[in-house]
Amino acid sequence: MIKMLHVLRDSWQKARKVVAFIAPYKRQVAFSLVALLFTATIMLSIGQGIRLLIDRGLATQSIELLTQYMVIFILLIVALAVGTFTRYYWVTWLGERVVADIRCKVFDHLINLHPGFFENNRSLEIQSRLTADMTLLQSVIGSSVSVALRNLVMLIGGIVWLFITNTKLTALVLISVPLVVAPILVFGRRVRRLSRQSQDRIATVGAYIGEILGQIKTVQAYNHQEIDKDIFHRYVEDAFAIAKQRTTQRAMLITVVIMLVFGAVGLMLWVGGMDVIAGQISGGELAAFIFYSIIVGSAVGSISEVLGELQRAAGAAERTVELLSAPSEIVSPASPKSLPVLTGRIEIERLCFAYPSRPEVLAINELSLTIRAGEMLALVGPSGAGKSTLFDLLLRFFDPQSGGIRLEGIDIRQLEITGLRACFALVSQNPVLFYGSISDNLRYACQDATDAEVEAAAKAAFAHEFIVSLPEGYQTHLGDTGLGLSGGQKQRIAIARAILAGAPILLLDEATSALDAESEYWVQQALSQLMAHRTTIAIAHRLSTVKSADRIAVLNHGYLEALGTHAELMATSELYARLASLQFHMQ
Repeated sequence: MIKMLHVLRDSWQKARKVVAFIAPYKRQVAFSLVALLFTATIMLSIGQGIRLLIDRGLATQSIELLTQYMVIFILLIVALAVGTFTRYYWVTWLGERVVADIRCKVFDHLINLHPGFFENNRSLEIQSRLTADMTLLQSVIGSSVSVALRNLVMLIGGIVWLFITNTKLTALVLISVPLVVAPILVFGRRVRRLSRQSQDRIATVGAYIGEILGQIKTVQAYNHQEIDKDIFHRYVEDAFAIAKQRTTQRAMLITVVIMLVFGAVGLMLWVGGMDVIAGQISGGELAAFIFYSIIVGSAVGSISEVLGELQRAAGAAERTVELLSAPSEIVSPASPKSLPVLTGRIEIERLCFAYPSRPEVLAINELSLTIRAGEMLALVGPSGAGKSTLFDLLLRFFDPQSGGIRLEGIDIRQLEITGLRACFALVSQNPVLFYGSISDNLRYACQDATDAEVEAAAKAAFAHEFIVSLPEGYQTHLGDTGLGLSGGQKQRIAIARAILAGAPILLLDEATSALDAESEYWVQQALSQLMAHRTTIAIAHRLSTVKSADRIAVLNHGYLEALGTHAELMATSELYARLASLQFHMQ
């Protein structure tokens, strides 16, 4: 019992977070409710119109009265149509608006979460939540809730009119109510559980599609299509199996409700027909009673069906609230410190860090290092030495378990995050470009840059010449991840973007290792422009690219093993000398 109460309380709290998105639109909610009550009232009034048509029109054999009541009936139908249009418009508007707000809120929250969150949560699955789950919520908010409320009003109003019309027959109808509520409670719980599982399976399907299509060249290069088809079919069949169970439960719920409700209506018709024959009630009263009985039965059936939709939506809402509730472990301090004039001096003291997914393995171990303002420091070492991890810590994508990093003498954890990251410009080994124009990608680091500044940055990165040779120049659209450009061209655009950022500290993650000789030459020229008057930290996999560095730091298993110039390390560091010997021998 206590566990059930906890579950109910947790579900209510999650539901409240979704309902909170509706609160800003009280006026639209009011319009919807007024229209809903209006249409329900008109619908209930039609029953009385039917009674008058039969008892005062047909029964009296008066053409004048029949015409009069028919006109009233038609006016009721017109009013119902107008009310239905108003209700449908505002309810649908509300659903679309609220879901748009939820999507924006979830995205705003996700984009600020620390990268560690996405180590344990597939981004493509999250993408599915922002699409499939939101579509379901839109359907419920913009339709199902309105249908449920309208039918609830019709149910209550119909029962009231049933009592007014004939108490004895109403008692027969009400006998079915407890019989209907019981299966709703039993099957509803099962539908909700299966709905959550179904949405999870659908998210997995969406994530797999995105992953495979996003890497389609690799898939086809290794002739992996048939295997991927089999895997995808298994995911789809898993989703179908859960959907089939959910559909079975919902179908059983609707079937039981229909049998009970209309069975009671059939019994009522038989008893009512006997009363008409006996002269205890009029034909119009029986017709009105049948009308209200059908309304009550339909309302109960519709509510039971809508409850299934609401159960599915509850699963989607829970998943959405989970995303909104996910905490970010990397946040700005309440009272951040201000940076003095930036020179690019960085001090690393006894830094220790392990990734959350591998807490027992230290990626950085007792690392202490001072990076002087304006110097170029190269980071070398075998794979897994901690080079890229150090970049993650400098940009504060993660916080260390112990030790710290100081920028201009201030611990970076005491700085506002956006201000800290604005101090760095990153050029990675695999440059990240986005769908859009070249101009959009260049302005990614500085949205306010003028066309002249964009062009100047491209020229400094030796990218202007190939950009203007493209059909639409700077407005040329790129595919996903910069599809359509060579590796060297992508890299030069990434360098131009870093130039445009104007950050005083440059982080280079081996920006030339995957390029051909000609592309490497132009990228090196661009890097020379970018590194001028900046503190530069460069990860180097090819030692030939760092001979000219002011200093070279040799990392091994997270330790700082050696520090010095190329010549000094060749004489004092066995690891560096071995790496250099292997690379230069291979060349």
